[in-house]
This record gives sequence, C-alpha cells and structure tokens, in this order.
Amino acid sequence: MFAIRLTAELDDSRTWVIPVGDDLPPGDVGAEAAALTAVTPGAEKAGEITVLPRPLRRPGRVLLAGAGDRDEAGWRAAGAAIVRSLTDDETAQVRLPSDLSEAALRGLAEGLWLGGYRYRDAPLAPRSGQVELVTATPFRYDRSLALARATATATWLARDLTNTPPSTKNPEWFADQVVAAADGIAGLSVTVLAGDELARFGGLRAVGGASVTPPRFVELSWTPPSVASPRHVVLVGKGITFDTGGISIKPRESMWLMKKDMGGAAAVLAATLAAAELELPVRVTALLPLAENAIGAAAFRPGDLIRHYDGTTSETTNSDAEGRLVLADALNYATDRLAPDTMIVLATLTGANAVALGKRTAALYSPDDALAGRLETAGKAAGEGMWRLPLPGDYVEYLRSDIADRHSSPTQVHSLVAALYLRDFMGDVASWAHLDMSAPAWAADHDLELTKGATGWGARTLIRYLSALDGGQ
Repeated sequence: MFAIRLTAELDDSRTWVIPVGDDLPPGDVGAEAAALTAVTPGAEKAGEITVLPRPLRRPGRVLLAGAGDRDEAGWRAAGAAIVRSLTDDETAQVRLPSDLSEAALRGLAEGLWLGGYRYRDAPLAPRSGQVELVTATPFRYDRSLALARATATATWLARDLTNTPPSTKNPEWFADQVVAAADGIAGLSVTVLAGDELARFGGLRAVGGASVTPPRFVELSWTPPSVASPRHVVLVGKGITFDTGGISIKPRESMWLMKKDMGGAAAVLAATLAAAELELPVRVTALLPLAENAIGAAAFRPGDLIRHYDGTTSETTNSDAEGRLVLADALNYATDRLAPDTMIVLATLTGANAVALGKRTAALYSPDDALAGRLETAGKAAGEGMWRLPLPGDYVEYLRSDIADRHSSPTQVHSLVAALYLRDFMGDVASWAHLDMSAPAWAADHDLELTKGATGWGARTLIRYLSALDGGQ
C-alpha cells in the first residue's frame, strides 16, 4: 500500500488538491485556493476532478476534487478520483476543510487506498509518491486514518486472493495463505483440516472430490485477551477456488470468472484479521470450506445423495449448486463445536439476485431484524449496498425430496430457496444472516472506490459491523 500521512505543513512544491462541495467554506482552503475554485464552477459532484495546470508557477498543478454533499460516501468517491488522477511518482497535498469530521477523513483515506489498488501480480510497479492530508489539527484524525488503513488492508487482501488465477489458487494454497497471514499475531489461532479429518464433511468432500487438489477446511479464530466473556460471531465464507460447474458444466461465458467463487471466504478471512489488528473486543471465528469444483471420474453426480456433518442428507440434481453443500457442513460444524451467538454467511452463491438488485447490491436474508439492521447500517457506511429479501415459508415445499432430508438444488426462485436451504443448518442459532454477494464481488471496470476486477465485497461491511459491537454477552 502507498503512503498517506497527516501533516500541518503546506508545501507548494507538491500537487495541490482542493476539495470542492456543497457549502464548503472558501476560507478553509486559503485565499489562493479559494480564488482557484471560484473560476471553475460545476466541479462539486462527488468523484469529479478538474485539473488546473499552472506552468512556471507553484504549485505547478492543482486538482479540484468534488466531494458532493461532503458525507462519508462523497469523500470516499473524492479520494478514489484523486488517486486515479495522480501519476505513480507524484506527491499530492489535499487541503482539508477545518470542519472535516473524523468519519469524512476515514472516507477520504479509504477512497484513496481503495481507488489506488493494484493486483500484486500485475506488471505495473507500485506507487512511489504519496498523499499528504493537510490540516491544522492532524492528531485529531489519527484514529480515523488507522481505521481506514486497517479496512483498506483487509480489502486489498480480499481482492488479491480473489484476483489470483486458478492456476495458482487451489484449496491447499488458500489454506497456506491463511496460516501465513495469521502467523505471529497474538490472539489468532488457525486450524486446517484435510484428508481423513474431513470424514464428516460430506458436502465438502463431494464437491472437491474430482480435483487434483483435495479440499481443506480452515478455522481462523480471534479471541480478545482483555474480555472475560466476549460475544462470539462466526463468519462463514464460501471458498470454491474455481467452479467449473462439475458434471453440470457451466457454459464458457459463465466459467471464466469463476476464480471469484471464493470471494466470501476471502472477505471473512480479511475481516477476522482486521478484528485482530484493531483489537476488537469481540470473539470472531472465520470458517472457510475450501474446494475446487472440478470435472473428473470422482466428480459427484446429479442425483447423488450427500450426507452432511450432522448426518442429515441432501439430494442434488445440479452439481453447479455446490456452494450450499460446502456451507452446510461449515454451519453444522459451527453449531456443533463453537456455540456462536451470531452467524453470518458470505457467499457468491447465485447470480439470480443480480437481475433484481444489479451489480453493486447484495441480497440479505435474516430472520433477525436487529442483526439485519446492523448489517444494513454497516454496509451503508462502508459503501457496500445490500437489500433485505424475505424467507417465505411456503417456498420450503420446493426443498422436499423423496429420497433425502432435503433437495439442495430445486429449479425455482434460486436465491430465496438457497437461503432457505442454508437455514436448515443453523441449528439453534436464532441470530443469523446470509449475504448472497455474487454480483457485487466483481467489477467490470473502475467504479468509484472499486477497481476493475475483484472488489473484496463484504470485508468493509463486516469490519464496520464488528467494530460497532460492544463485545460483552
């Protein structure tokens, strides 16, 4: 990550960035800066940049950055636009208004870091310049900058993992990344299950059975040392490192992006690492069922009966509805071993909800109004949209099977029925939520703070949600 720092020193050898927005007092940016903004109307829209070249003068270049109505989202959009307007070796100073809130500073810094993301294996060199945030009271914003840095670091990790090509990324590799990321961090522990240790994980073994790299099950836990009886939140992320669809093979157009099918696992991993970095007073356990849904002689078949961790069975007629099978085992494991107070599932589970909700909004399912409200609030603050959908009781009929406890892949109302299927494995946990985030896990092009490719969707929402909990039972 490139450097962002707070400073009180103005330097006209740097590029100046002057925020413009609704009701921004001109005096906050200085007389010369106010004069520059006065001659360029119409640049107030959030994320809009106006470039003012100034040959033979200092500063030699001025950017007017629109912050809209100056809420956190507007400043986040401004930050992303600013960083994309800078060259790699350019150092810029952003002149902050005197009334800037801590939340706005966090939004600006997150936008700068997220908008400047590059995949680590890309041929472009990292930035050598930096961004300096100029304010008369820099120490006021230390906490906001630290929160932004932790959030951006987590999102960069989730994006890196999701962008990694399937020629590199397989269940074993992913599990190794978790172990390496947690190494040496106090309060974190990692358990990786493989081989015979997965005997009870029938869904995970079925989905990963045809791959040359067998499945893994990873448990990553953060336990705050200073809280006697912390609230326990279990995060479960779908971790299909590549999805061919199995014997129910996907069409070519649908398969090339299936390296993103572990985006949920990447997000819950990143959020748990951030919880440890921020020393949040909440116990967090991330469960990552990792498998590659491949084609081969050992692939599970449409019509197979699969026995899950708790001994119940699922009939499947579509091997491309594999995510819910591995999640079922993880949820069973959580209810059997971990005694969670809350469970949250993140999964690139179906593409169906994209028809109604578009590319930037996830589907939220939860029977718990309070939990759903907290997630919606966290998502709004983070800039990750979600829309709550129902869990209709009369749709449970679609899950009936003549040979098993349930049908895993009926053809009706895909996203809703998938959520109802997962509900079967929540046990006695009343506070749970499922986020179906297939569409917003990937961006076709740069869009505000999103960069082309993996978005790391969900990591920012989970960090905000966990940060807002008081931790105690």
